[in-house]
Amino acid sequence: MSRRVCERGISYDSTRRTYYLYMDLGRDQEGRRQRQYRTFPSLAEARKARDNHLAERVRASHIPTLTLTLDDWLEEWMADIIVPNRAETTVYGYQKIIENHVSPSLGDIPLQSLSPKDLQGYYAEMMRTKGLCANSVRRHHDLLAAALHAALRQDLILRSPTDRVEPPRVIPKETRFYTSENLKKLYLLLDGHWLETAVHLAGSLGLRREEICGLRWDSVDFQLRKIHIRAARTAAGAKIIDKETKNRSSARVLHMGDDIFSLLKRERLRQNEQKLVMGTDWPDSGLVAVDSKGKPFSPNCLTMNFTRFIRAHPELPPLTLHGLRHTFATVASAQGAPLFDIGKALGHSTPATTGKIYTHLVDQLHTDTLERVARALR
Repeated sequence: MSRRVCERGISYDSTRRTYYLYMDLGRDQEGRRQRQYRTFPSLAEARKARDNHLAERVRASHIPTLTLTLDDWLEEWMADIIVPNRAETTVYGYQKIIENHVSPSLGDIPLQSLSPKDLQGYYAEMMRTKGLCANSVRRHHDLLAAALHAALRQDLILRSPTDRVEPPRVIPKETRFYTSENLKKLYLLLDGHWLETAVHLAGSLGLRREEICGLRWDSVDFQLRKIHIRAARTAAGAKIIDKETKNRSSARVLHMGDDIFSLLKRERLRQNEQKLVMGTDWPDSGLVAVDSKGKPFSPNCLTMNFTRFIRAHPELPPLTLHGLRHTFATVASAQGAPLFDIGKALGHSTPATTGKIYTHLVDQLHTDTLERVARALR
């Protein structure tokens, strides 16, 4: 006989050179014993699978049957874990995903009955019938994975079904940017326009729109020609939120060149003159990006109005406000700035982040390096 028992639940087939693991799955609803066999090439792998199976059975025996639905758990998870520990914008985004999509489709399913098949069907439904893109549905998957792993850690479920699904693959967004010639043309067209300051801050310094809206005059040092980036102003739906920068690396100090220095000086003078005209009616927010009546701009206002300006000038290629940040990185690289320095100016946490976002810069640096080696060897 070629098969012999090695140890508890494991046997070895010398002919096939395979280890067999026998797993007792308990009894079904009709009282019949449920068994499963699995094969492994080594004894170590068979032991590991057996130990994991036994540990799960022990855990399952300690997990009580609950009537808790996915909706019930998401409400508890948001209130106890997410709201106290996440930014208000993150909380808002999660709530919208749950209210608009997850809850109507999956909310009534008991938490302990939620299956990988339920989730896989949900992802397909969101893309096929609801018209959501793969990147949006991937955010739904990430939310569900975080919530269900929290339930797993609290012994509410035996395993997370998100570990056994195929989530939508993230599709990298196309990075649009201007050449230095197009950027100069844009600057000329914006001369005197109320968007001029914001566009220069994005194109010449690489600021995010939230950083532009959160920039205060007390962070602009005209004497040392330094701008301190340490605050952001963002939106959660209709609510405007003042907060710190995106991360620790985003808090940075940037040098003002002549164009930015002159532009901000002129904008400061304009605001002071308007403040004298309006008197107590001027809302002194201390922010750089304000309209003619002193009202701060919202990030969405800047984005929408910049898009309208670009569309109104067909001589300019299509571009978003965030595309000006990409433009800054591209122009800086073309002038020989190292990727590390570009990332530092942009407020990235690591050079890897810069390389991941601006792959075209990495490709160009790679090409330039190989060309230098080739010229040296010629």
